[in-house]
Amino acid sequence: MPAAERPRALATAPLRGSGLERLHDLVDLTLDPWIDHQPLRLLDADALAARAGELGATILVVEADSVKGPVLDLPLVAVASTRGDPNNVDVAGATARGIPVLHAPGRNADAVAEMALALLFSVNRHVLAADDDVRAGQVYAGGTIPYQRFRAWELQGQTIGIVGYGAVGRALAWRAEGLGMRVISADPYSPDATHLLDDLLAEADIVSMHAPVTEETTGMIGEKQFAAMKDGAVFLNTARAHLHDTDALVDALRDGKLAAAGLDHFVGESLATDHPLVSMPNVVLTPHIGGATFDTEARQSVMVADGIEALLAGRRPPHIVNPEVLG
Repeated sequence: MPAAERPRALATAPLRGSGLERLHDLVDLTLDPWIDHQPLRLLDADALAARAGELGATILVVEADSVKGPVLDLPLVAVASTRGDPNNVDVAGATARGIPVLHAPGRNADAVAEMALALLFSVNRHVLAADDDVRAGQVYAGGTIPYQRFRAWELQGQTIGIVGYGAVGRALAWRAEGLGMRVISADPYSPDATHLLDDLLAEADIVSMHAPVTEETTGMIGEKQFAAMKDGAVFLNTARAHLHDTDALVDALRDGKLAAAGLDHFVGESLATDHPLVSMPNVVLTPHIGGATFDTEARQSVMVADGIEALLAGRRPPHIVNPEVLG
């Protein structure tokens, strides 16, 4: 498209690769991703509206910045959220103004699936504890050798129960099968799921959480569910901490019901240094980095470019939250 005819776009989401190249061909793009700012910079609705207004941008590509109120009063052609769930966008408000809202479902599925396996390997093979011993010069701690302290069962032949069989759950499933694991799944909204939740909990050696947070799923794994798991099970949550009762998880780890846990999210996005989980050697904790890969950024860039190209050509975008605005 000739430069004079291209709409102006502001992208505050990280973009890269072929999708970014296509966007430069489609629009007059200002790229200012939040992830490049230190200290962290996230724009509220007033700040985003002011920035977009200064640039004359009619297309916004966002990941975490707030799209509501004054932003939606701008003459926008489209809003693209690089999230699977565009909860940073007032979708109802955009729809009322006839603004298409694009999103990127499954953009980080492979990344989060890999993170679940990373946590599983870490807790199952005592990777962090062994690393600590090497760094501290304690390879022969207490007159023992590492083979005595760090034995484990191999993952092949074990059963992994995937709770939530969407894009991430499916991405984990084929990886686990490739490791020789038996995969079972529970998801009332997926016809491909194999088990009811209670049956999965009783059967799985490893339980991995991949459900979205809704009123129905908040706190879905609590004292009763932990008690129903196999003795010595491993619990993984690379989705959201809201899916489990953290106090009940601590109790299950303390009394030995669970052998270990790997967690990539905490309510409020952080964990107090004096929280019981921090001092547990059979727990691995990471700060919500499951989707933090360059591949995720490249994938979401392609999905956004596909959507904007379709809109500008008068076609229906492949990933649109409110198709009713297209008439």
